[in-house]
Amino acid sequence: MPSLALPALHASHAGTWLRSADGATRGIGKGEAVMAAADTPLLIVNAPLVASRLGYPDLSGLDLLELFAFVHPARFVVPTPKGIAHALGLEEPASDDGVPMLLQQAAAALLARCEASDWPEREGAWMALQSLARLRWPWAQVIAPHVRQPERGEKWLFSRLPEWEETAERPQPGQVAIEEFEIEARLDRLTGEGAERREGQRSYSRDAGRIFAPRARRGAPHMLVAQAGTGIGKTLGYLAPASLWAEKAQGTVWVSTYTKNLQRQLRRESARAWPAARPDGSRPVVIRKGRENYLCLLNLEDALQGGFGGRAAVLAQLVARWAAYSSDGDMIGGDLPGWLGTLFRSRAIRSLTDQRGECIYAGCPHYRKCFIERAARASAQADLVIANHALVMINAARGRDHAQRPTRIIFDEGHHVFEAADSTFAAALTGQEAIELRRWIVGPERGSRGRRRGLAARLADVASYDEAGGRAVSAALDAAEALPREGWLQRIAEGVPSGPVEELLAAVRALTYARDESANGPGGQEAGYGLETEAAQLEGDFVERAQAAAAALAEIRQPLIRLGLRLEALIEDAPDWLDGQGRARIEGARHSLAWRVDTLAAWEALLGRLGGPADPDFVDWLAVDRAEAREYDIGLHRHFLDPMKPFAQVVLEPAHGVMLTSATLCDRVDGGENWDSALARSGAMHLDTRPMLASAQSPFDYANRAEVLIVTDVKKGDLAGLAGAYGRIIEASGGGVLGLFTAIRRLRAVHGRIADRLARAGLPLYSQHVDPIDTGTLVDIFRDDPQASLLGTDALRDGVDVPGHSLRCVVMEQVPWPKPSILHRARRAANGGSAYDDRLIRARLAQAFGRLIRSAGDSGHFVVLSSAFPSRLLGAFPPGTPVVRLTLDEALQRVAAGVCSAGEADRPAVREEERD
Repeated sequence: MPSLALPALHASHAGTWLRSADGATRGIGKGEAVMAAADTPLLIVNAPLVASRLGYPDLSGLDLLELFAFVHPARFVVPTPKGIAHALGLEEPASDDGVPMLLQQAAAALLARCEASDWPEREGAWMALQSLARLRWPWAQVIAPHVRQPERGEKWLFSRLPEWEETAERPQPGQVAIEEFEIEARLDRLTGEGAERREGQRSYSRDAGRIFAPRARRGAPHMLVAQAGTGIGKTLGYLAPASLWAEKAQGTVWVSTYTKNLQRQLRRESARAWPAARPDGSRPVVIRKGRENYLCLLNLEDALQGGFGGRAAVLAQLVARWAAYSSDGDMIGGDLPGWLGTLFRSRAIRSLTDQRGECIYAGCPHYRKCFIERAARASAQADLVIANHALVMINAARGRDHAQRPTRIIFDEGHHVFEAADSTFAAALTGQEAIELRRWIVGPERGSRGRRRGLAARLADVASYDEAGGRAVSAALDAAEALPREGWLQRIAEGVPSGPVEELLAAVRALTYARDESANGPGGQEAGYGLETEAAQLEGDFVERAQAAAAALAEIRQPLIRLGLRLEALIEDAPDWLDGQGRARIEGARHSLAWRVDTLAAWEALLGRLGGPADPDFVDWLAVDRAEAREYDIGLHRHFLDPMKPFAQVVLEPAHGVMLTSATLCDRVDGGENWDSALARSGAMHLDTRPMLASAQSPFDYANRAEVLIVTDVKKGDLAGLAGAYGRIIEASGGGVLGLFTAIRRLRAVHGRIADRLARAGLPLYSQHVDPIDTGTLVDIFRDDPQASLLGTDALRDGVDVPGHSLRCVVMEQVPWPKPSILHRARRAANGGSAYDDRLIRARLAQAFGRLIRSAGDSGHFVVLSSAFPSRLLGAFPPGTPVVRLTLDEALQRVAAGVCSAGEADRPAVREEERD
């Protein structure tokens, strides 16, 4: 196998190895590795990860992931030596000391690909390489001899991207009925000939079809709340009636998810029901995300033309390479490698998206090629739109086009709808939010880099044509001076706030610290976590500051309202110079204005209540947000006590048919399903119609494929004992362990104590909040290596789909008790006290347990390292699942033996009967 004659370095928790250019490999110490890396560019994989292993943050070199991103943009690869080997068809190294040779072989293979006549990503490579050479990208000189100059000049990216086309508005869907026999026939077609006939899936599919019946009256959608046990095939179960209705009615169905993983699964499964493209070239299935997920071409152009410097400029060039081959421009969870941004140790990826609502719509020179506009227009013509809960709610609440608002919606991962609604319909007047509003109105602070423009610059032509509109813009600019400016946190800390809003935030900070009850406790000021206090019993001075801030916000809101009215009048009585693009730009500005006006009104309402009687519909509090003792935001917060109330009004009532489905919707008490919590967290209780209920049990044999082990001899607070337990469990299982923590501090402590030891045993350990890798990529690495284990927090408790041998043991450090926040306390009081806590905990345990058995052949153990596990929480686990309380040594024996090989006599046939 050809190798590139350059030295290569590999570092893991097990050790460090260096291979010379002439092929000699030897183990070295960290100090020598750092000196070697500083002396000459070395071949490495994932520089930030290697740097963390060596304790040398300034490490740089020839990272093969950067080379892969150049040669194969928009192509998936797991960012490990093993992943590189699989992607390039190379032999996987047998041990760590074989990795440096693999790196040399992989580099040679990628360079050879650049010389191949059938290299599919050749277009644009030579031009990009010239730009990267000027930026002194380390790989540029190595690649240059292998990329030939094209005979014809290559087009610039912005010339190569296709334009989207305007299409006629889709007619309203027909009022059709779909029969049960049609649904079953469609399901048979989707599952394929010879597939197992699953009665649970067929019943579930028939139930799902009921939401597509014509609506009888306004505000009364057909609503189905469906519990779907893991393994019944719910995705195809609801896609069968959805595809049938879309075909007969010529309408659009929205399927909403909470995790990107399920969106990817839906994309794959939908290929059974729809072709990739219709005869006219349009797509029947579209993934739709929020604007902040897509590459903004104007931001990219600015970055390519000097807006980014140093390593960030290299990243911009690699992103431009990707943009030319991306299917949809989705940077967050799409076909841009999740690891690419972390290689450059910067927030540059986020800077290339529309994070701040600063889009100028048709005023942008790339408007006709915009990925965001393309997705929006494609979704208007699609049969199936795959979206996320937040986007569906935002689109329903303030979508630009009422005709595009979803009316047939399936909320998969429906147990997360409550959390999504809680976030969507909340209000937060914080320093960060206020300064973003100021930037949107006024523009960037003096000396700031980038293309961002204020309101006056974006609407300069309107202001010059319409005198009243010009006065409104000027008034808004003057009023916005009351908002926080750059350096607001520092000024507040020094006791010199500037303006009424900063003065209010200073008062919020002072009062929150003054009222903190845990100043010397484990969760308070000394620990560096966020602080909060109720917005109650406020002194007169505080209320006066709130009133002054509210008056300043009203001074901003009023001219924005007037400006919106002037823009509306301008569209209705359009001047000759206002062409189609200009009209679209003004429509976009109206939409952005309405959003800001609504935000300001919510802030004013929040401030207006302070000092008065509490509103029973809301929970208000003051907070200082901190991370590791560093303050990063201060503000006032308002949440609905029951966020399903606005959800029902905004999302459910305008819809014709809605389905909420999940494997963990229902609570289980005394062995039976309890629908009360599911209905309360679905919004159905706020509708003037009764929801339909459906339940399909999982076909998995939990009694013989899984065990719940409650370990009773790991003492709470004993970090050494906790780390030892995790290390021994991972060794007994041979890897394949997903460890879930309720506190980042304990996670880091455990990882630091056991990672080196496990690595030396050939059991790599990865971790959120430790390894410089995004969560999605960590899961990809874990899935790819059956010997690897992964530690994480809430993000890994739900939505991680790792079927097969790679995940065979889930370990929770303790019972996932709810965080005792002000918001939780209010909801607990309104929903049954401790019973409310128990429902939340059982749901979290059920979601965590659901990571273990993902297919019929899976088996494994669910381990809880806490003797304080109340028996009333055991309803979280599927009926028949064996539950055993035992010592750590006994648990290790069972984990080492594996579920399937454990003797039936050693396993209880019924649920354990012990009480607390």
